[in-house]
Amino acid sequence: MKVRLLALAHFKEGHSRTQIAKYLKVSRTSVNKWVQVFLEEGLEGLQEKPRTGRPAYLNAEQRKQLSAFIKKEAESPSGGRLVGSDIHDYIVKNFDKYYHPNSIYYLLDHMGFSWITSRSKHPKQSQQIQDDFKKIQNRNDP
Repeated sequence: MKVRLLALAHFKEGHSRTQIAKYLKVSRTSVNKWVQVFLEEGLEGLQEKPRTGRPAYLNAEQRKQLSAFIKKEAESPSGGRLVGSDIHDYIVKNFDKYYHPNSIYYLLDHMGFSWITSRSKHPKQSQQIQDDFKKIQNRNDP
């Protein structure tokens, strides 16, 4: 949007469209289009138009359900480690949609998840037992 506004500012100052294209390092065709749209529609015409694209494979409700599943499993007391194949199996089982395994990570990125794994915690881990173990004297202690 900034480049388009700069092009219009130069146009209002009386510069030629070729000069504007050289200043801004864009094609003259782009400058011509921007000026034409501005003259016909005003500043509103220069705004980015919504783009259509391929519809999402999972709808918003399914993504919300998948997000809840991932959060629940990640906070599970039994370790909470998920891998892409676990998420893929969940999607196939619950939504009957088939993603390529590599696309699972792309989907997670779009949903705002990062693939950072923490050190797993054993379910039977006890801080008290660890502290007691540290108190045991060995031959190397002074």
